[in-house]
Amino acid sequence: MKKPSISQVLLAVAAPVAAAVVSIVISSFAVLASKKSPMDAYKTMWEFGTEAGSLLEVLNTATPYYIAAIAIAVTFRAGLFNIGVEGQLRLGALFSAYLSAKFVLPPVLHVLAVFLIAMTVGGLWAAIAAYLKVKRGVSEVISTIMLNSLAVGLTSFLFSQYFAEITEGSNNLTTKVLPASAQIPDLMPLLNKLGVEDQPGGGVYGMLLVAIALGIAFWFIVNRTRFGFELRASGANPIAARVSGVNSKKMIFIALVISGAIAGLSGLPAVLGDTHSYTMGFRSGIGFSAIAVALLGRNGAVGMGFSALLFGFLEVSSRSLELIDIAPETYVIMQGSILLSSVIAYEVIRRYKITLQSKELAKVVAA
Repeated sequence: MKKPSISQVLLAVAAPVAAAVVSIVISSFAVLASKKSPMDAYKTMWEFGTEAGSLLEVLNTATPYYIAAIAIAVTFRAGLFNIGVEGQLRLGALFSAYLSAKFVLPPVLHVLAVFLIAMTVGGLWAAIAAYLKVKRGVSEVISTIMLNSLAVGLTSFLFSQYFAEITEGSNNLTTKVLPASAQIPDLMPLLNKLGVEDQPGGGVYGMLLVAIALGIAFWFIVNRTRFGFELRASGANPIAARVSGVNSKKMIFIALVISGAIAGLSGLPAVLGDTHSYTMGFRSGIGFSAIAVALLGRNGAVGMGFSALLFGFLEVSSRSLELIDIAPETYVIMQGSILLSSVIAYEVIRRYKITLQSKELAKVVAA
């Protein structure tokens, strides 16, 4: 195998470095607008974010981001754009929490049943957009956006009117608590053996292992199987894929349904590892942030992992900004600037590579 040249290595490093520099500059201007020192802000975030308890929380925050990003990456690889992950994961979390609390199975089987319900609900909801795309030519971007709004409203209605357990004297609505057989224990006992001490904020969701397994499966299927090849071929050039015998409509339908099924899982980390029910405080915005995670990670299993950890770190560490009178929402500007600068930097580098390849090809032809 030919070793990469120095120029290739520099080009690979140039995009993330340039993106980091630009995002830091933009974020610094946002902090300066608050009449505060950017250096103090970054120092405070780093010190708070690197504490043991904060790092564990970063893992918990990044876990649903990563699973949802995989769901989005499946459609990206097929040349599609599933914006409906937010609605799919909400419906999946609600129905799985409500239905799974009504029966008891052996521990492993019960957890698998929760997964199956969440994936089925998420996949069926995505299948609506898939059908409209294949049979009616409706853009999946438009249909999934509309289905998102419908899913959020439907979830709120079902939860408040039918699924919630009403406790007298409390305004906090929640579904019935899942039995112990449907709960995934956290990873602190394992981390204790590795020398990590217990932290006041709790442990690490057991769904982290599921997320890692999903990442490995995603990488293998996309890059090492015929299905993955057909998926990528459909996304790269649908016409050429059809000519070569790939049923592009079938791939569109399957990709959207698989994406919805994985999205259903992304709402489960807190349900199975923390609240053990669907509550009013169910975390929102996971699906939308996951779009940025997938884009920043270049739809790669490893890249999205680092991207999810970065977004999780920014979200957790930004809470410390209140200590120095800076709005914690500043991290949203940081996330946005990182995403924007990364997309621009990668595109500039990509075009530069194409220019270099064209010049090299011209030299070969001229010779």
